[in-house]
Amino acid sequence: MKRNMWIAALGFVSLSAMAQQQPKDEGFVFTTVKENPITSIKNQNRSSTCWSFSSVAFLESELLRMGKGTFDLSEMFIVHHTMIDRAVNYVRYHGDSSFSPGGSFYDAIFCLKNYGLVPQEAMPGIMYGEKLPVHNELDAVAGGYVNAIAKGHLRKLSPVWKQGLSAIYDTYLGQCPEKFTYEGKEYTPQSFAAMLGLNPDDYVSLTSYTHHPFYEKMNIEIQDNWRNGLSYNLPIDELMAVMDNAIKTGYTFAWGSDVSEQGFTRNGVAVMPDAEKAAELSGSDMARWTGMKPESKREELTSKPQPEVTVTQEMRQEAFDNWETTDDHGMQIYGIAKDQTGKEYFMVKNSWGTDSKYQGIWYASKAFVAYKTMNILIHKNALPKDIAKKLGLK
Repeated sequence: MKRNMWIAALGFVSLSAMAQQQPKDEGFVFTTVKENPITSIKNQNRSSTCWSFSSVAFLESELLRMGKGTFDLSEMFIVHHTMIDRAVNYVRYHGDSSFSPGGSFYDAIFCLKNYGLVPQEAMPGIMYGEKLPVHNELDAVAGGYVNAIAKGHLRKLSPVWKQGLSAIYDTYLGQCPEKFTYEGKEYTPQSFAAMLGLNPDDYVSLTSYTHHPFYEKMNIEIQDNWRNGLSYNLPIDELMAVMDNAIKTGYTFAWGSDVSEQGFTRNGVAVMPDAEKAAELSGSDMARWTGMKPESKREELTSKPQPEVTVTQEMRQEAFDNWETTDDHGMQIYGIAKDQTGKEYFMVKNSWGTDSKYQGIWYASKAFVAYKTMNILIHKNALPKDIAKKLGLK
């Protein structure tokens, strides 16, 4: 009896020791492979202006790359000009187009080229007593005004309707300055942009869809591309090669993506897990797996490195054609990291503040990026020479 108890005790100790020696489930462990300079994380808060925040983040990194120093540029200067232009377009079409607070990277480049840029201190863009953007009321008021003009069955428009709209944006965002002083010197938005040395013609948009010919320019058919900005169309493997080459040669780029997928988490990870393979490897019973609630399945699939879907050109096209891939969110990609299994991820600067697991940084797997990239905005010199030649950029 005592001997059996002693053996049982030894077995318990052995099992306890073995349990302590087992590696803990540590989730994702990322190691930086290469990262390029970025400015501080911003917070778009309750505004649909990610397109401006991500474009500005990219341009600020361009200034760092060019040795110009650290700048904090005004996102709302770009938003103000863009929304007035968009309203004019909407009215010209009698409301048969899109007027919403979303936008595209092309809007920022258009603003740079036609209106200039200003520093954040010259136009903070918040005139309503908040510390961060809150645009619910602004969007409702501006939308109501523009729809009254465009769809009000008016026989003739007054010559001051645009002034009325500008007054709305002036009230909420502040007036776009005609002149301002920065570091002791007076500028206009155009002269400030010229001082920065950013050439809008150096930046190109790239995408990857089969309903247009490859190696030609195409208009991405999404509502927020209301200026009909053109993108060079590449096969997905070449688009991914451009992204890799950019990071490895010191460039960043603005990234337009769909973030409605379950794999885009709110804790700093974006992945395209293969649920069936994950279940097989974990030994999960498929009946249990398929019966799990979506939130539980999402948590299990995105809690640690898992097998991912092999993304094809056809998958991308089907998702775009079926409205599964939409232009949800603009961010900036600035680096490459790898997880504990050696798989590589792009390092993403988001505009949702720093109250997240990685303080405002997301790690997007290359499978996710290949599947869900709408387009990127990039300096043309970041393209590999052979791809640039195919596009006529060299």
